[in-house]
Amino acid sequence: MNQHDVILRPVNTEKTTNQKEMHNQVTFEVDRRANRIEIGRAIEKVFNVKVASIKTMQIKGKVKRRGKTLGKRKDWKKAIVTLSPGERIDFFEGV
Repeated sequence: MNQHDVILRPVNTEKTTNQKEMHNQVTFEVDRRANRIEIGRAIEKVFNVKVASIKTMQIKGKVKRRGKTLGKRKDWKKAIVTLSPGERIDFFEGV
């Protein structure tokens, strides 16, 4: 699996922004088949940073309803990556 196939997108919410500022943690949506070692290697290669630890969790998709029709969002995997002291990943540098 390619490094860019492992990391799907960053998760950018108010909670993840606080984690980034307080604990130097960054949250990503990752491929469901990837393990912690593959995720760590992909983050280190793509963003050129040193990873201290990784926590992963499987998120179940919510059941949503639109009128009579029931639907379900997809299941996904979230990885919370703690960076080594002095390391940073900036997604919105020039904004």
